[in-house]
Amino acid sequence: MFGIGSIVSEPLKFIAAVFALILSIGFHEFSHVLVAFSLGDNTGKDAGRLTLNPLKHLDPIGTLLILLGFFIGWGKPAPFNPNNLRYKRYGSALVALGGPTSNFIMLAVASVALRLFFGPLGSGNLLVVFLQIFVVINASLLLFNLIPLPPLDGSWLLLALLPRSADPLREFLAKYGWYILLGIIIADFVIGIQIITPYLSNGINVLVNVFGLGPYLGGI
Repeated sequence: MFGIGSIVSEPLKFIAAVFALILSIGFHEFSHVLVAFSLGDNTGKDAGRLTLNPLKHLDPIGTLLILLGFFIGWGKPAPFNPNNLRYKRYGSALVALGGPTSNFIMLAVASVALRLFFGPLGSGNLLVVFLQIFVVINASLLLFNLIPLPPLDGSWLLLALLPRSADPLREFLAKYGWYILLGIIIADFVIGIQIITPYLSNGINVLVNVFGLGPYLGGI
């Protein structure tokens, strides 16, 4: 999920952002399947999802929203069977964390590339613009998916860490977590009661500082 409203008015940036988001979502979902496969589950592989082809991972509605310029998109959930995983208690959390980890890897790789090309090509170059947007999108996907509410990846980590005595909380989150998340999104992006936006903004700033990318993101 990601939003850059100002990019819609600039065609080249818009196209770069669409490709960046589609590639990022595709690799995110592929990484879930890859981790599950490495832990002994063939569900995603048998479904044809153990592939880097982003088209195999895109959800029709989520993709349509991206193409319409909303920059709110998602991929098809990566299928896996927790019962097949090598580690029964923490296996699902490891599969879930494969997605945010992939975004961190893409963020790191794009950061190196941006440093290499920014000087020779200049800030207005389309490749540089793509890398700038790619960095911000992957930072956003990383942070957003770590929110500990279903169906986001962070919820699997939370559920794995909770003690057995917290089963009522598990049941509550499984039943109402999606509605809570939807309510927060509506409150933030529709009503204007900002909850997610400050979290993403501050988190992105931290990641930008960690990678030393401040001087390279002035155009975003």
